[in-house]
Amino acid sequence: MHLPSTCGSPEHSLNRRAFLGGVGGFAGGVAGLDALGNPLLAGQLEKRHKRVILLWMAGGLSQFESWDPKPGRRTGGPFRAIQTSVPGYRMSELMPMMASRVHKSAVIRSFSSPNTGHTGGSVFALMSGDRQDTGNLRTPSLGCLLGRELSQPGMPEHVSFWNATWPFSGGDKQLDFALDLGARYEAINIAGKLAPDGIQLPASLTDDDHRAREALREQLAARFQERRGSNPTVASHGGSYQRVRGIMDIAGLFDISREPPRTRERYGHSLFGQQALVARRLIEAGVPFVRLTDGWWDSHGENFEIHASKVPTLDRVMSALLEDLEQRGLLQDTLVVTFAEMGRTPQINGQRGRDHWGACWSVTLTGCGIKPGVVHGSTNADGTAVATDRVTAAQFFATIFQAVGIDHQKEYTSADGRPVRLTPYNTEPVRAVLA
Repeated sequence: MHLPSTCGSPEHSLNRRAFLGGVGGFAGGVAGLDALGNPLLAGQLEKRHKRVILLWMAGGLSQFESWDPKPGRRTGGPFRAIQTSVPGYRMSELMPMMASRVHKSAVIRSFSSPNTGHTGGSVFALMSGDRQDTGNLRTPSLGCLLGRELSQPGMPEHVSFWNATWPFSGGDKQLDFALDLGARYEAINIAGKLAPDGIQLPASLTDDDHRAREALREQLAARFQERRGSNPTVASHGGSYQRVRGIMDIAGLFDISREPPRTRERYGHSLFGQQALVARRLIEAGVPFVRLTDGWWDSHGENFEIHASKVPTLDRVMSALLEDLEQRGLLQDTLVVTFAEMGRTPQINGQRGRDHWGACWSVTLTGCGIKPGVVHGSTNADGTAVATDRVTAAQFFATIFQAVGIDHQKEYTSADGRPVRLTPYNTEPVRAVLA
């Protein structure tokens, strides 16, 4: 949709500099944040900065009940497949909204990974691209790398929402780990709510008082740093304080009551939908990477009942997010990814469930840098193996990097001084899905 730059009305005169002065620059507090509810805002912004939203299906969404159904086969289950907006491609009947707009996305049905667990070394490996080239050296996760590469001044680099409690200890560290990049790029985890705790000042403390205290802390910290050279731990400690101050200054971005009722209704009343709306507000303001974790998809029992309940919510929220981004002119610079730690088994167990499966399952890409309407790869008739165009985690991550304009072979230096590329040497992205 083309939006005119101005029509002479005062409400349409907001420009990028004024917006960033009130939102992204932190100097003006949260003044002007209500403007995020105005779809004309996006028409005023220059689309130079890339962003990524990752929809993480925690526990493992079944490809059979979503992107790669096998109706009528022994592995297929009870749901029908319906025709989509891409000729010849059929999806589960549980996703009619995405089926009608999948011609604007790319679906990869042949993703394959050795991981079949929720925790442990294989998940660490998956989240850094299933690397085999770094020996015992752990490398940062995808989200932390994207947060660093796409970072914007004055914005948190990496925000992560959880709509369900991760049932294992240290869940955030299972999926996101900055390691040598530094604490600045670790996720700000927001679990079971729409905003982080502690971002509002107590009534007894004014903003001026808080800034005066921060100025004193910075003065004392600078003296402390002078005696310790360029100690990275000390510098990271100081950076954490600045990060908190920055989050406080954009607190209004987490308030979806500033959105029009019609927009809020589009996303629905689920926590996942409300968090998706906050994610859109964050990336619109310049946050480069947001992960939305939707759980819990681990359907070892009653797989079909679980998916009949959860997939329609995913369908509604994903469709609403993509349509909202598109209407605001943001989708061309925002990459939306669906991913998980695994898929589900073709075999249906004795509890009418599907177990852990990594050999072949489905992921999607929409928006920035992606060729719309591509359905890449396939599985065999029963979904038990990749039939064509197998895609590894390294290739998938390389595709994500390339889509948002990052050289996937770019090098950074590990803590022990080794040059490490964003993806293994000679990795090729899936060019069939790149625009």
